[in-house]
Amino acid sequence: MRKGKVAKTVEEYLTGIPEPARTTLKHIRAVIRSVVPAETREVISYGMPMFKFHGMLVGYAAFKNHCSLFPTGSGVLDRFEKELKGYRTSKGTIQFPSDRPLRDALVRKIVRARVKENKEWD
Repeated sequence: MRKGKVAKTVEEYLTGIPEPARTTLKHIRAVIRSVVPAETREVISYGMPMFKFHGMLVGYAAFKNHCSLFPTGSGVLDRFEKELKGYRTSKGTIQFPSDRPLRDALVRKIVRARVKENKEWD
């Protein structure tokens, strides 16, 4: 989130995020990690943390007025449209307040759906 400096690691990225977004993103990260396969890797891509398993799965980032979850390259947003009511969405992005993470159950469902998609495309 610091201008002009791109993090090289997820830890470096999170260290540069101010509160309350840092705590929110750490929580989202923990929820994602709880459901991805063991061989999933965490990387920095496009300047943000991403989970990679048979291609990119999901990413997350902090912005000035919100945080976002990026379920990459899929129709997940359409599939979970009802559950995403109340959140701002656009193509490939779910925005949520910096001080209030997405519901854990919803994050787990989205990540599991992305894992399944990536396995099917592999």
